Amino acid sequence: AGMAVEVAVLPSPRCLLDDPVQIRVAGLSPWQAVTLRASLVDESGELFEAHAHYRAGSSGELDLSRSPALGGSYRGVEPMGLLWSLQSKAPYKRLAKRNVLTPFRVDLEVYEGHGDMSRLLGKCTNERWVLGEGVKRISVREGRLKATLFLPPGPGPFPGLIDLYGSGGGLVEYRASLLASRGFVTLALAYMAFEDLPAKPDILELGYFEEAVNFLRKQQQVKDTGIGVLGLSKGADLALSMATFLPGVKAAVSISGSGFNTLIPLQGDGFTLPPHPYDLGRMKTRDESGLVDFSDVLDDHRDPSTWDCHIPMERSSAKFLFLSGLDDMNWKSDLYCRDAVQRLRQYGREVEFCSYSGAGHLLEPPYLPLCQASIHKVLGVFVHWGGQWREHAKAQEDAWHRIQAFFWQHL
Repeated sequence: AGMAVEVAVLPSPRCLLDDPVQIRVAGLSPWQAVTLRASLVDESGELFEAHAHYRAGSSGELDLSRSPALGGSYRGVEPMGLLWSLQSKAPYKRLAKRNVLTPFRVDLEVYEGHGDMSRLLGKCTNERWVLGEGVKRISVREGRLKATLFLPPGPGPFPGLIDLYGSGGGLVEYRASLLASRGFVTLALAYMAFEDLPAKPDILELGYFEEAVNFLRKQQQVKDTGIGVLGLSKGADLALSMATFLPGVKAAVSISGSGFNTLIPLQGDGFTLPPHPYDLGRMKTRDESGLVDFSDVLDDHRDPSTWDCHIPMERSSAKFLFLSGLDDMNWKSDLYCRDAVQRLRQYGREVEFCSYSGAGHLLEPPYLPLCQASIHKVLGVFVHWGGQWREHAKAQEDAWHRIQAFFWQHL
């Protein structure tokens, strides 16, 4: 013995958030029982942690891509399990990166035995960045736009993307900054609940989103093959509307969305797309937890009286990709996606669709842990998003690869 226990993150302890890594431990005794713990403190000071029990091999080494976890936060061979199973001590917290200029620092520690974790044997830190080397972050306040532009290093030209989050509002940058790190010029766009944009707008103007498309198209590093739009939840139906009504948009990805306009009227040039009728009286609150389930608030989307809310995507020449989780507890996104896909296919349109069993509403970039419930910033209630840990993690990995491949193909 006497040999120090070494914890290594390969190929490098510094990487991008969506990079898989290999976690290895050396210098243990043969067959030694140990507990691995991952922890990180987010920007609001919230502690997230995960742990798993392992047994070293005959040479006193441990490699998480080969050794199974015997218990703890997950079981089995899960090379990235310590990251995707991170959970906050306080309930209903969502791990999100607000400041993209700093990394998440994940501490990885090895403890003796499968018990009380009183004896630390070794540790290291994995720095996980959402902003790659050389990516520029530029704040945009031009015309009405409230956005952040991310430029990959080099002259390009690169495909251009607009990134939209949901009805929680704000200016969410981490997905856009990651996509820029992967070779897209991205514009993270706020459209509600940010600076002087109202938390609950009476109307959204298509012209605002058109300004964003025009702004992005005139950046010299952006390819002139048209713009892509990526949206989650409310952002998903906005992405579909942009692809339908704005000729500059050539490809749209809908994550956990719908083929109709939701929540807020969308005002275009000489027309208004009304929101799908809903009744908040149909939201259900789970007694013990106080979590809110919105999945039944919409009127029947198959009732012809609701069809004026449908986005006429079949008129668009854009390409579409729909992603949804079968365990979405917030929105019947799978049902709504299937309907939209069916409608597009009836009109002979090319559309890709992937639904994931065990995945919840918040399909995020990979290795961000599942958030089953959290506060909705605009509504001020705790919302049940759904999802099963392992399945959701696998879905996020697959979806992320699909999204990038889709945009590379069509832009």
